[in-house]
Amino acid sequence: MRHIFIINPFAGKKNWLATFQKNLDGVVAAAGIEAEIYAEPGKEAMEQYIRDLARSGEEIRFYACGGDGTIYSVVNASYGCKNVQIAAIPFGSGNDFIRLFGTKEGLQDVRRHINGTPHWIDAIACGDEIAVNQCSMGLDAEVCAKQASFKKIPWMSGEFAYTASLLYCVLRRLNSRFTVQVDDHPPVSAPFLFALGGNSRWYGGGYKGCPLALPDDGWMDCITVQKDFGLLRLLSLIGYYKKGEHLTWPYTTFLRGKKMRITSEKPAAVNVDGECRYVTESVFELREKAICFVVPEGSPYFEQRATGVLSGEMEELERV
Repeated sequence: MRHIFIINPFAGKKNWLATFQKNLDGVVAAAGIEAEIYAEPGKEAMEQYIRDLARSGEEIRFYACGGDGTIYSVVNASYGCKNVQIAAIPFGSGNDFIRLFGTKEGLQDVRRHINGTPHWIDAIACGDEIAVNQCSMGLDAEVCAKQASFKKIPWMSGEFAYTASLLYCVLRRLNSRFTVQVDDHPPVSAPFLFALGGNSRWYGGGYKGCPLALPDDGWMDCITVQKDFGLLRLLSLIGYYKKGEHLTWPYTTFLRGKKMRITSEKPAAVNVDGECRYVTESVFELREKAICFVVPEGSPYFEQRATGVLSGEMEELERV
């Protein structure tokens, strides 16, 4: 198997790259593998490099070294190639998807990914794009679209930039009227704060949008929050939303499904794992066992997944 480290030199805010590359040779030598490094700037060139290798048919493990945007590029450039495994080493400003598998500091240990366990996880298709984390429309997608501008400010981390963008959009992009349908449930037309399809739990640099989602359970967590309250009430709810305490709100509907269709009266932002564009309709569709993801050695994920506690919480909270 080829081990290829895809490095995004622009990920994060700290100068991590020199230290990482300095230590990498020793780590891979100790593991008894040969490693290749791709660290050229430019998203399109990187994705083409991954695409060409993935379609060669050779067994390859790509290590996405960066943030959620690097994972997005590796996933989308290699999607559909069963010969590809994907590991994620977090050096970005948000690192939301990988949070489910351990701490940022622990997951920066390359050895844990080399010795990790390949595990098939689900994904969400939105048109030609593939998400392993979450897709959304509404306020949070507008925030994501604006967040890129705030992240250019040197002292803003991913979480701080998301919060700043959230406050900006609360004041300027709060009115979204959607029609939302999950599977065969009746469509609902209303003013929505957001409509979210989740395969994992966090986004926006630490906001727990889908607090019960699991990326390997064969379901998409479909969460909508209708805008039945004013600005002051919304501002008071942001902290609870960040902690994932919004599923029991009276304005929230939580379903588990395979397909979520959202139509908008006017162009609105859609967020696909941090990549945003403006549309009037989006369809989020679950793709079961779509990505071979490497769960790092020592991750608590499998142990926590086996407890069964989450399934009990799901039954209590689900609404149809």
